Amino acid sequence: MNSVVIPTFRASKSILDVINRIGPEIGLIVVVDDCCPEFSGRLVQNECKDPRVVVIVHETNQGVGGAFLTGMKAAIERDARIIVKVDSDGQMDPALIPGLILPIEHAQADYVKGNRFFFLSDASSMPAVRLFGNLSLSFMAKISSGYWNIMDPTNGFFAIHADVARLLIPSRIAKRFFFETDLLFHVGLLRAKVTEFPMQAVYGEEVSNLRIARVMPEFMRGHLKNTVRRIAYGYFFRDFSVASIELFFGTILFWFGLIFGIYHWALAYALDEVTPTGTVMIAAVALLIGFQLILAFLSYDIGAVPREALHPLLSRNARTQGPDVGHATANKL
Repeated sequence: MNSVVIPTFRASKSILDVINRIGPEIGLIVVVDDCCPEFSGRLVQNECKDPRVVVIVHETNQGVGGAFLTGMKAAIERDARIIVKVDSDGQMDPALIPGLILPIEHAQADYVKGNRFFFLSDASSMPAVRLFGNLSLSFMAKISSGYWNIMDPTNGFFAIHADVARLLIPSRIAKRFFFETDLLFHVGLLRAKVTEFPMQAVYGEEVSNLRIARVMPEFMRGHLKNTVRRIAYGYFFRDFSVASIELFFGTILFWFGLIFGIYHWALAYALDEVTPTGTVMIAAVALLIGFQLILAFLSYDIGAVPREALHPLLSRNARTQGPDVGHATANKL
């Protein structure tokens, strides 16, 4: 059974239409009212007659991530096989769900994200503030998650296989604006395969809750933390390769060359002297070698993007070892 999770907050005007447009390929629809002041959950309970719908109400607002994770848990408990997140504001076309879940059904991916930048004409229709925010954060997300093939990391339209979702630890995942990117990072720790699905987003008269100036510090801290964790775990704890050596010595040489060069340049400028050629060469060589080693590491990292789906293996292990194998693996991670 495939399922859809719909976090809802201030969406009383659109939530019913979103539910009505979800096709028969979905057997379960979990609506999570995230302490909505418009009582969207109560509206769905009173007005929606679709037998597939289950409504969960949060007593306190937990953010879009917290709402999805609640719905994800409910879907897993009801034996969902694939879990799709659809926002309640009507920007995501439920008619795209069959295409979104197709790679997972064919064991070609574990996690599929919508990509609003695939078609240039569609990207140009995106409001300028959203376009700037998504593009400026995209590169940082590639570094922090390790998925260099993902162009739209903040897109909230995605599907994940339940066997992979079971391995996630909800308490460690960001609950608010950083949720989509942080989820991608945690999926990356599992070495799950992620692909993108070309889509169109509809931007109507709704007002975005995203304020770039307000969330940028949170995003910067989150990306920096995840980058350090990913590299430390992937290249120095779980595995150690030539890329680990390249990164270690490349970082040391680059910063040595940079600091050494700036110090001696400033010293020579203050004394009104010419910096010795040997000093310049030491700084330049250290910088160049360090930079080349870092580029070599990045090349290795880009080529290390997971290329095989994880969930077929997890499904086989669950059948042979019992249902607790997923929880045991999650605790180890």
